[in-house]
Amino acid sequence: MVEILFFAWISDKTGESRIKVSVDGYSVQEVKSWVEQKYQLGTGALSKTMTAINEEFSENDDRVQHGDTLALIPPVSGG
Repeated sequence: MVEILFFAWISDKTGESRIKVSVDGYSVQEVKSWVEQKYQLGTGALSKTMTAINEEFSENDDRVQHGDTLALIPPVSGG
């Protein structure tokens, strides 16, 4: 199982702050696509979302493993 953490608007749209799912071996991009489909966010909705695996920034081609925590961190704007 992999724990996925949702922040900001992603948490609002999914109604979740964290979930545990069986996506062991998926790439970060595959997990993003899975989340987009499961929560009907629309294809590409998470394209600009930064990610971190076990508190270290990650790339879309990095893979998550059993026991990892993946954070989905949307861009922040403000003034």
